[in-house]
Amino acid sequence: MSNSNPAFSRSVAFRDSSLATPSAQTLDELYRRPPATGTDTGRMTYEDTIMKILIAFGVLLLGAVVGWVVPVLAIPGFVIGLVLALVNIFRKKPSRGLILAFAAFEGLFVGGISSFFNTMWEGIVTQAVFGTLAVIGVTLFLFLSGKFRTSPRMNRIVMVAMIGYLVFSLTNFGLMAFGATDAMFGLRSYEIFGIPLGVILGILVVFLAAYSLVMDFESIKAGVEQGAPRVYGWQGAFGIMVTVVWLYVEILRLLAILRGD
Repeated sequence: MSNSNPAFSRSVAFRDSSLATPSAQTLDELYRRPPATGTDTGRMTYEDTIMKILIAFGVLLLGAVVGWVVPVLAIPGFVIGLVLALVNIFRKKPSRGLILAFAAFEGLFVGGISSFFNTMWEGIVTQAVFGTLAVIGVTLFLFLSGKFRTSPRMNRIVMVAMIGYLVFSLTNFGLMAFGATDAMFGLRSYEIFGIPLGVILGILVVFLAAYSLVMDFESIKAGVEQGAPRVYGWQGAFGIMVTVVWLYVEILRLLAILRGD
């Protein structure tokens, strides 16, 4: 029976023909269709998340170029980037705009300090970049091969170590800001058995950053396997970006301490 209501009769879904039994040809076409991907269903996929990571790092690199040319922008880049990082961390749902804004300002910070360090120690930025890529490459290889995994106990240890390092860094910054120490790297410049404290801490922090990177990989893996909404790919990109920037800055400072004040 046809529907006389024009509001329904113009829709295929409400026509008599839409209720007819599908033909054998139609069923065969439906059977041959490829299964819906995560992107089609609005879920996280590795491909989509990798694309988001590349976009975020592309924005960060553009900001780094500006920061390299105008190093003074490193200060506002650091402050605003820190605020945006905290906002992104405490948001319940990831925001593409806020994450890309963080990438831009963090890029200003990275570019600015890289320019400063490269002026003090020529070629150090290139060394830091290759060092960062090497750590990322080795960590990713060990993760994919199943040889580097996190554990609840190790997660707690790493979290305590990271908080302790944050407290140390803030204390060291305060001492340097108020002139309590005139060493270029503050407490990091003091030696223990002839080895600068910054070198010992630097090696430890590189491991902490690598472990944090594995935690980021596992979070993305869990999100994809559990069918998390596609927008959480941006959260994965944010986590990777924060860890990689932290790793780069620590390697940059470690190399500077090794090359001398």
